[in-house]
Amino acid sequence: DEVEDKSAVHLSYVGTAAYEVLRRKHNWYHHKLWNVTSGKVIGEVHQTPMTQWKSTRDPPRGNDDWFPEKMSEIVSRTEVWCDLLSLAPPDGLFLVEMKKALTTIANNAMTSLKPVVIRMMFGNIVGMPVNCDAVLKALTEDLPDDANIQLWVGAWRKGVSWNHAKIISVDGRYLHTGGHNMWDAHYLKGNPVHDLSLEMEGRCAHDGHLYANEQWLFVELIQTTCCGAMVNHMPDGWFMPLHSRVTVSEWPIGKAATFPPRYNKDMVSRYDKPEGSVPVITMGRYGTLLLTKRPSDDAFLAMFDAAKTIIRLALQDLGPVCVPGTKLGLPGCVWPKEYMSALGRAIYTKSVDVEIALSNPGSIPAGLGPTEACYGNGWSCVDVAAEIIKTIRKQFPDAKDEKLRELVHDNLRVCFIREAIGNAWEDGKTMGMHAKHFIIDDRCTYIGSQNLYICDLAEWGVAIDDEETTKKIMQEYWEPMWAASYTGEDVDVQAVMDGLDIDRSAQKPTATDILTGERRRMMSMAAQQQAMRAGRKEDEAYYFHSDSEAEKAGEEMRHSKMAKE
Repeated sequence: DEVEDKSAVHLSYVGTAAYEVLRRKHNWYHHKLWNVTSGKVIGEVHQTPMTQWKSTRDPPRGNDDWFPEKMSEIVSRTEVWCDLLSLAPPDGLFLVEMKKALTTIANNAMTSLKPVVIRMMFGNIVGMPVNCDAVLKALTEDLPDDANIQLWVGAWRKGVSWNHAKIISVDGRYLHTGGHNMWDAHYLKGNPVHDLSLEMEGRCAHDGHLYANEQWLFVELIQTTCCGAMVNHMPDGWFMPLHSRVTVSEWPIGKAATFPPRYNKDMVSRYDKPEGSVPVITMGRYGTLLLTKRPSDDAFLAMFDAAKTIIRLALQDLGPVCVPGTKLGLPGCVWPKEYMSALGRAIYTKSVDVEIALSNPGSIPAGLGPTEACYGNGWSCVDVAAEIIKTIRKQFPDAKDEKLRELVHDNLRVCFIREAIGNAWEDGKTMGMHAKHFIIDDRCTYIGSQNLYICDLAEWGVAIDDEETTKKIMQEYWEPMWAASYTGEDVDVQAVMDGLDIDRSAQKPTATDILTGERRRMMSMAAQQQAMRAGRKEDEAYYFHSDSEAEKAGEEMRHSKMAKE
């Protein structure tokens, strides 16, 4: 059955388009994966590196230390309940600041009647499972044993899906979300990647907690199976070729239950709607935790189709991970045809302008290796533009080349990001982009974790459906970014037209491949490669990468559990 949300009466035609598809196709996931609600954007959007678009120099040391400090300050407000979700655990200054936040919470909770609940959820990337015990140990090493806190650290994977959402929700009131991971080297050291998040206050924060509930339920369901119980007695980081892999650790041992409680709104204090709140649609997806439903995907398409004048996108990529030295996607990776077809329809049928800013291919921060961090999948702006125009030709076979050429010239603008210094840092390395942000008709804007290139992960974000707020965000982020980035040099109209017959797709699997599971194997490989291109250092303390290390940790863990028993 379709659902009705009374808050939808305040939505614009863009928000209404998203709401209509969500209530019709995804009614079962109302208050889980989507909701029409409200919230107030606090201060300016959080962009790193800060104030760089007009700069002719690299950012100075410590330029963005404010960002993990701000995340810590939001977490430290917790009085009852905090949910923190990210792709991977915090490291470097992010870890230092999270530990400070936990200490503040513990100090403030000394006289509380009930322990403060803190749930942290991460992604178990294929072959790189999170060592939840190590994360928990690092986070709590400065806390007193009698701290009035109960903390759970969990991670999951199902097939080629894992958590990729970046959320801090505190007491159903404070929210931080966007594209930022909690990686020191990527954001706080040399050649930092550009990214975008925001802080909000209001009822939208409840939805971050509710989104987390289902991930924790999956962890509990899997770990309480016979296989899950067996895996629970093995080291968290030990690689195991399982379709689903969950890990969870709790603190303090002996006081906290194995699994955390489930959040509901009655657990936190009520408060008046903050002055200045505007309509917000929270939207997300769980990847393969659901068989076919991907609510936010459908909402994005509806918003693109609703556009009347202009669609602006700031993205890491549109194309899949590219085979080095070729114009082919990795096996199992495809172009996002539905999104690109919607952009093509808007351009052809309504003369909508489409502006896209992308990461420079192969951008690597902080001197890391290409398997440790790589932003930009390898496609040129001409490739991206050509793939969009190809969807017009497919949807409208009568479209003339002369008309297509005119649309490329007049309505489609694609570029790599730049600052005043250019598209490269002082050492010559190119600038990376990790934002997931789009604006429809300058009245509705999305900021969240979901990329538009194909990668079937668990994602979440907010669509702020208010013209005044959207234009404020544009002044803070889009306008300086676009002014620095768009020069017209990244796309040549003739090159786009010449590229319309190039096959940039990955090799398609046969029916036999699909039946034998070859397609799933290819997707797994592609997903792992995608994760590794923006992943972790191989010597990261939160992961195991050798059998001997895993066996040693397992022996230590068994002795520890025996001692506690």
